[in-house]
Amino acid sequence: MSQNHVITCQNFHSGTWHDASDGTIERRNPATTELAAIAPRSSTADVDAAVASAVAAFRTWRRTLPVDRARCLHELAAACTPRIDDMAAAITREQGKPLEEARGEVRKFITALHYYAEEAQRVFGRTIPNDVAGFTSIVEKEPIGPVAGIVPWNYPIELIGWKLAGATAAGCTIVIKPSEYTPGCAQILSECIATVFPAGVVNFVYGDGSTGQALVEHPAIRKVAFTGSMRIGQAIFRSVNGITGLSLELGGSCPMIVTARSDIAAAVQGATRRSFRNAGQICIAINRIYVQDSVYDEFVAGLAKAADALTVADGIAVPSADVGSLTMDETYRRTLDHIADARKRGASVVAGGGPVDELAPGLFLRPTVVADAPDEALVMHEETFGPLVGVAKFTDLDDAIARANAAPGGLAAYAYTNDTHETFTLARELDFGNVAVNNVDAGIINAPYGGRRESGFGSEHGHEGLESYLQLKHIRLRHGAQ
Repeated sequence: MSQNHVITCQNFHSGTWHDASDGTIERRNPATTELAAIAPRSSTADVDAAVASAVAAFRTWRRTLPVDRARCLHELAAACTPRIDDMAAAITREQGKPLEEARGEVRKFITALHYYAEEAQRVFGRTIPNDVAGFTSIVEKEPIGPVAGIVPWNYPIELIGWKLAGATAAGCTIVIKPSEYTPGCAQILSECIATVFPAGVVNFVYGDGSTGQALVEHPAIRKVAFTGSMRIGQAIFRSVNGITGLSLELGGSCPMIVTARSDIAAAVQGATRRSFRNAGQICIAINRIYVQDSVYDEFVAGLAKAADALTVADGIAVPSADVGSLTMDETYRRTLDHIADARKRGASVVAGGGPVDELAPGLFLRPTVVADAPDEALVMHEETFGPLVGVAKFTDLDDAIARANAAPGGLAAYAYTNDTHETFTLARELDFGNVAVNNVDAGIINAPYGGRRESGFGSEHGHEGLESYLQLKHIRLRHGAQ
């Protein structure tokens, strides 16, 4: 598959494509430095045009029957299926993950479309008896209005799907602002959307942070759905109009606890997958692992061996590679800084530890395991967002839980134990929105997914992901019936 395929992006609104008025942004392949995509640098006027399109379409879409909204989502899934390889190749060239992993991402996007197509027809109100004869109260659920969807670069298609599918299933229209690091795959998606949805229901506007700011501050936007860093999420929280709906999924430093009563081989396998998949660039990646002292050495040796066995390669050249390039220089440098900090504080690097020199100038790092990491090490309390995990030992389970809960975020936590008492203790005491025991799949499409504390608020996935785009209306009827 050729590396030199450059995608030219255009804003998409009112059912057609438009050039922006403020220049362009180039995106280069982080594995090769070759040009991958050219996207608009959208101005406030471009954002206004996209929002106006969503506002106009909302007048009709909100009244569209749920069965017809469901049909559009099913049809979009069908339109995207022949273009899985196109979208996956664009993801890999822009974001760096291996091609097979990118294909899996697009398939999960399609699954989300089908799921919310079905959920669109399962929105129910209720009737409430009054305390006065001849009156009935009806509670209905209505779409909240035009939505701004701000999505990151680590899962650029799948995370669009969570917002697009939930919002449109609920009867909202949406303006999506893709990351400036991954515009090309969104351009391909817009081409699929144009064949299915009525004009203005789904819109795309490209640009950098200033474009996103103009979108979230727009007075006609009724809800902002954001996935990204804590820093940007906090800035959005301060920026939105006080009466604009908001959901934030902000990641966090996710812990894993391994007790002496666990299957160590399974724990090693799970830790390897969730620490290094997508080069560690996942909001629910395992950042820090606490292992009971009696099994600590066995676990560390197994994890180090598994990390060293992973294949690191250009995701286009080696589609089945385990780890591709990092997406941006910022995460590349931060990972190296966290490794250096751990070393300085007395930790031992037992696997990886630096760049893959033979793949330079690509942003490739070896999957790295840092053992005996003190709690003060950056890797043990900050989100690295790279292929690095810190490991520390514990003796008392309550101490491990307290250390796991000490970080400011609360998105996901993991635990391995075959003891029933420990299972329920961990499940209840870990203060995270998602807790996975004896597995590392903390988020699934049919269960609510969201964080606590500085990891944000609101839910995606599950029926709750649709409900978040609805608002309640109370209708009190006087009808005279006794």
